[in-house]
Amino acid sequence: MLERVDVKKDYRLAHEPATATVLQTLLEAEHQEDTEQSSSSSGNSSPSKKGTVKRGPSAKNGQNGNTAQNMEELKDASIHHTALKLTEDIKAMKIYGSLYKTVQKLACSPEVDKDDMKHTLEEAIKANGLETEIRNIIFHLIRNTVKSDTKSPIAPSDPLYYLRRAGVQWERRVRKSLNSMCCEAKTQLLGQSRVATDREEILSKWDELSNYQIDLTNYRPVYAPKDLLDVLLSLKGPVKQDETEYRKYLRYSSQQVASKLQLIQSFFSFLPKWEFSHISLPVKNLFELRVHFSELLRNDNSGGISEWAVTCQKILKTRHAPLCQQALKKAITPPPLRGALWAYVLGSQVEAHHNEHWEKLKHSVLTTESIVDKLVFKDVQLTATNDDRYFVFEDVLYQIMLCFSRDTEISQMIQSEFSNSAKLKQYEGPACGFVPFHGICMLAAPFCYLYDNPVSLYFTFRAFYVRYCHRLTTINTHPQGIVSLCLLFEKLLQTHEPQLWSHFRELQIQPIRVVFKWLMRAFSGHLPPEQLLVLWDLILGYDSLEILSLFALIILSFRRESLMQVATLENIEAILSDLSSVKVLPLIQLTLSRD
Repeated sequence: MLERVDVKKDYRLAHEPATATVLQTLLEAEHQEDTEQSSSSSGNSSPSKKGTVKRGPSAKNGQNGNTAQNMEELKDASIHHTALKLTEDIKAMKIYGSLYKTVQKLACSPEVDKDDMKHTLEEAIKANGLETEIRNIIFHLIRNTVKSDTKSPIAPSDPLYYLRRAGVQWERRVRKSLNSMCCEAKTQLLGQSRVATDREEILSKWDELSNYQIDLTNYRPVYAPKDLLDVLLSLKGPVKQDETEYRKYLRYSSQQVASKLQLIQSFFSFLPKWEFSHISLPVKNLFELRVHFSELLRNDNSGGISEWAVTCQKILKTRHAPLCQQALKKAITPPPLRGALWAYVLGSQVEAHHNEHWEKLKHSVLTTESIVDKLVFKDVQLTATNDDRYFVFEDVLYQIMLCFSRDTEISQMIQSEFSNSAKLKQYEGPACGFVPFHGICMLAAPFCYLYDNPVSLYFTFRAFYVRYCHRLTTINTHPQGIVSLCLLFEKLLQTHEPQLWSHFRELQIQPIRVVFKWLMRAFSGHLPPEQLLVLWDLILGYDSLEILSLFALIILSFRRESLMQVATLENIEAILSDLSSVKVLPLIQLTLSRD
């Protein structure tokens, strides 16, 4: 069942005994070939030495055959050890128990012949749809095995050392702020038992938590998008790029450059400069984005929306996750089918163990109160409750976010820089592993349009957050982290909208300040829900957050004329405040199709 799995090379394979033997054989064969070639070439210019054998065509063919055979053995060993690793990972999953029992029942069924156990059991697994389930599990295991940006301690020699260290310092800072808030409120971060009356009240109002009275006067969000942006804009590498450029033209010492930097900057103001240009992270250009999102330009939907809905229903019947992901790339997902498609792509279909886990989280909310509960209520009231498109979901958002803050599995799934820090115990954090920020509930709010069942809503949102959103709220070196997305936006703007870029520079307004809130919340709360879900279809379909930076550029580009006529940040934000008329798919297709 693993023959079609696309397996990537794993660095562990070189340390496996069987693979090491194959590698050794291959290296010896190559060494022997090099030696013989050297001997043969030296024999052409001097008398042959005793024991030297000149190779003919047949010898070469034999050697090539051995090399090809060794390569096949290496490939087989790689697949074998990867299969073993996946098997161990599956055994550690909660779903393994039910999966194993199902296979046991099949093995005892009349469909399986004991005289031909292997073949008939495989056929029974295929016939009962279990093969697809196993393939989906393997798909998600390979896709979600995202290694931490750095597993080893941060080395000062790393060119991105300052960025990685800034990520640790930022995590420490927000945790310290939360701990200080706990001291002010004279409460414990990890919570304390609820009194019986409070427990009964919250249980009786579980489905209408908006009626649960709680004093939030002295509570405030720990941090907002603006706070993270200020830290990002203050990041400086070991050597400033502009100072390096200036030294090429003027023979100043480092001290002279520092003292005369302002004069030199004005003199060389014509030099291109991005706010994040000193960060050496690779980002795509527009051509590479066109290639990545090329399927958006295919006009192969001649059958119309109704026919595509029928196709999506057929795809859902296959229950095959990669096919569901491919369907989302069109960005014309029928709304009634979107929730099911997302669940297959994220691997969040509700099983028995999900219901059990939800009940444990709910029990924790009912029995223990925490300062994070106040932050959750405060955040929902400041954001979703005041939004005409999400206020009706206030009650379910309380449920989701209260359970979310207590979910220890999230911290296990998200490996951050801070989790490897020696000072982790100095500032404790919530059970989920991170400190909630102002607007975090807006990342969950769009899922309320997809699911009526809070359990389905919770686990799909959790999977979406773990795979994508957590990189938008931390300082990291990931290619799709918030730093890379900011750099991508600025390079696209400077390259493809130079007039607008120059206008921002003349006004001394950093363009990233205008769009950062869009990026950090993935446009939630800014786009209408129906358009936001289309944008998130593309995130899931192409498994990429880069569409956020591209779409931010598109919005500024299509409102360029209005932006060019204003001269203050307040007026710029006023022009960009209403995105209700924005249509995601047509604008992206138009931009990608331009020369």
